[in-house]
Amino acid sequence: MPEFLDLHGRASKVIRALAEADMRRHGLHLGQNHLLAALWEHDGATPGEIAAAVGVTTPTVVKMATRMAAAGLLTRRRDEHDNRLVRLRLTDTGRALREPVEAERRELEEKLVADLTEAERDHLLSALAKIYHTAADLLGHPVEP
Repeated sequence: MPEFLDLHGRASKVIRALAEADMRRHGLHLGQNHLLAALWEHDGATPGEIAAAVGVTTPTVVKMATRMAAAGLLTRRRDEHDNRLVRLRLTDTGRALREPVEAERRELEEKLVADLTEAERDHLLSALAKIYHTAADLLGHPVEP
């Protein structure tokens, strides 16, 4: 297996496991934090808007929102002007998770890059952004630089 793909795959797997453990401490599944983050910025968005913001499909958001509504993190209501649309709105419980979830993610990131110099961190972020843009372009989903 090519060296980059092998190392990236192994790193992604362990980082995902760490992030999953962090989110479970808050009663979340990994990925639900991204849906919450989108709603923290745009409470009342539709599942389609959230899907576009986080880079997943609308059915994925609908399934996730159903679970999160059952957990009391958000509500799903018909749009008052267009009954065809559903709006996702945070509950107080969902809003209250913002600070602890964001703090948990900052702490994990700080731990993961603790052994890197500032220049290495900057280079890593720059290189990962380039790889992301190239991969998205190869998929036919180019993103803004």
